[in-house]
Amino acid sequence: MTNASCPEILTIESLKALYAGGVLTPAQVIQEIITRVHEDAEMNIWITPPRLEIIQSYVERLMQMNPEEYPLWGIPFAIKDNIDMAGVPTTAGCDAYAYTPERHATIVERLIDAGAIPLGKTNLDQFATGLIGTRSPYGETHNALRPELISGGSSSGSAVAVARGHAAFSLGTDTAGSGRVPAALNRLVGYKPSLGTWPSSGLVPACASLDCITVFSHSIEEALTVDSIVRGKDTSDPWSRDIPLTTQHPMPVKIALPKQSLQFYGPYASAYEQAWQAVIARWKTLSVEIEYVDISVFEQAAALLYDGPWIAERWATMGSFIDSNPGSGLLVTEQILRSGDDSAYSAASVFRAIHKLQVYKMQAKQLLKDAVLVLPTCGGTWTREQVAEEPFRTNRLMGQYTNHCNLLDLSAIAIPAGDAAADTPFGITLFAPSEHEGWLSGAAEEFVQQLDKVQETAVIVKQDYENASRTLKPELSTTLIAVCGLHMRGLALEPQMQACGARFIKEAQTAACYQMIQLPTVPAKPGLIKGADVGASIQLELWEMPLEAFGTFAASIPAPLGIGKVELQDGSEVPGFVCEAYAAAGAKDITAHGGWRQAMAVLV
Repeated sequence: MTNASCPEILTIESLKALYAGGVLTPAQVIQEIITRVHEDAEMNIWITPPRLEIIQSYVERLMQMNPEEYPLWGIPFAIKDNIDMAGVPTTAGCDAYAYTPERHATIVERLIDAGAIPLGKTNLDQFATGLIGTRSPYGETHNALRPELISGGSSSGSAVAVARGHAAFSLGTDTAGSGRVPAALNRLVGYKPSLGTWPSSGLVPACASLDCITVFSHSIEEALTVDSIVRGKDTSDPWSRDIPLTTQHPMPVKIALPKQSLQFYGPYASAYEQAWQAVIARWKTLSVEIEYVDISVFEQAAALLYDGPWIAERWATMGSFIDSNPGSGLLVTEQILRSGDDSAYSAASVFRAIHKLQVYKMQAKQLLKDAVLVLPTCGGTWTREQVAEEPFRTNRLMGQYTNHCNLLDLSAIAIPAGDAAADTPFGITLFAPSEHEGWLSGAAEEFVQQLDKVQETAVIVKQDYENASRTLKPELSTTLIAVCGLHMRGLALEPQMQACGARFIKEAQTAACYQMIQLPTVPAKPGLIKGADVGASIQLELWEMPLEAFGTFAASIPAPLGIGKVELQDGSEVPGFVCEAYAAAGAKDITAHGGWRQAMAVLV
């Protein structure tokens, strides 16, 4: 039975408040989590799911601890199954590889010492080799919001566990983006500290020189709470470094945005591009200088990760196991690992790559001496079915804006930045040099606060309008408006509709006499042109907008677009978006797609 007192989304802050108020106990929260995990079993989130026989001793010890003295008292967290939890098998996504450690990983131990409750082990792309979340013999982890889409990887289960309310936070890992991509695809924060600042003792290495343990949470503040507990040198860890998180200067002088046009991919490529343009517009509203920079050095560094000898580091770690256990790994995983055994990766090639990377590090440090770089976390997403058809290409593209990070010794935080489409989150990542890691949280908080203000304003306007509409006759106070492009639900300019107090009414079709063109704008927009005898019926949305906002809204629309009368399939006419006929000259005709949403899925 579901515990009604337990919030759907678990956070450190909410659980602390419920514990302090006597509303819930840790034991009740654990029982609720076990119920939720059972209900979500088909989503393939866990390898060793939460069970009382695993967790009970951690809950019982809390009774001997003063909650006020332990910052994570009673807070449940999930652990990616390439990180050790004492007494629980570590599989790294492969049964034949599994072992049962006697000790916790250093990070896990520090969290438990702070009062946190370890729940179990989450699913991952086998041997942390992938960014998509489908390369596991324990099943493909489903996206938390849309099960047909990928969850992102390799820390797939860790992210989805937090997004589905199975844990307040979780541990992932990050070599090429595995602590950031799943955050973006599941509307979470993913924090990747500087190399070595979180000890990696007890982690099954992918590329030991690049691996980081990371955290998934619902807020920047809670990610930093975890950081404050686990950060610090471990004298038994050869990769560990002592880099305090300085917050004396919490904001960078500049936000660096890419000078180049970015590549977007997958079925939501156009929607992702529009979401990125909206992000740029939001940064411009903040009181921080914007600088456009050449990101070639980041692209060149990223290419070294899988097109250079660092792939051989994976083979150096796992090669003997794969050779000794043929067929124990997934075919796609084994193919990737074996590519590191290529004779092209000689000692000389390794040193050439190291020397090249050192130049890239110097150039990146110069670019970011007083700036934080902002990029999309991902340039798109895929359905799990599409990934199955093209497993290598889809995975490679998912790392396009992430692979450079650890090679260049950068810290990073991935944060939500609205939705590209309905229940399809869009995220951005902020990057800073290790010595300026404190800039990340300052800049990210500034962006999130601005985003929250926009959303809060839209909600308030909508509520005010709904309250007013109860006393005013709709036919006197509002007008219908036909929307066929970026102002539709889930697209980049929907906030403009909400800010005007508009509300969605229903989907509709035009009469069969319209041509739709793709305007050469950035981002791309559609234009709807009525023809006397030619054309087709085009899908659109009908919204209701207060008349007091309609005039200002109509005046803000740039040519060749405007507001005119749109004929609907039933013969009625309503105000709506139309386009002047001259714009068709040289424009791409997209009428055959039947609507802008359908066109976005294939247009580049």
